Amino acid sequence: MQNKTLLERLDERIDQILKRCEDLKTENENMQNEIVSLKAQQEIKDTEIEKLMEENSLKDLEIEEIVNKIENILG
Repeated sequence: MQNKTLLERLDERIDQILKRCEDLKTENENMQNEIVSLKAQQEIKDTEIEKLMEENSLKDLEIEEIVNKIENILG
């Protein structure tokens, strides 16, 4: 029986659509999880960058103080 009834073809098509919907739902969940992970990684990097910038500013101040001391010694 190669000829499928309209109802059988419709049923198969609905099954395909439901399967695709589930696949897309899973893919969407995976992508959302990846976004959360990437945001967390970005936050860690932003925090590290901020810390390094603060350290850099402190080093600049330290260098400036040393230069001032040298200038005072040299007159």
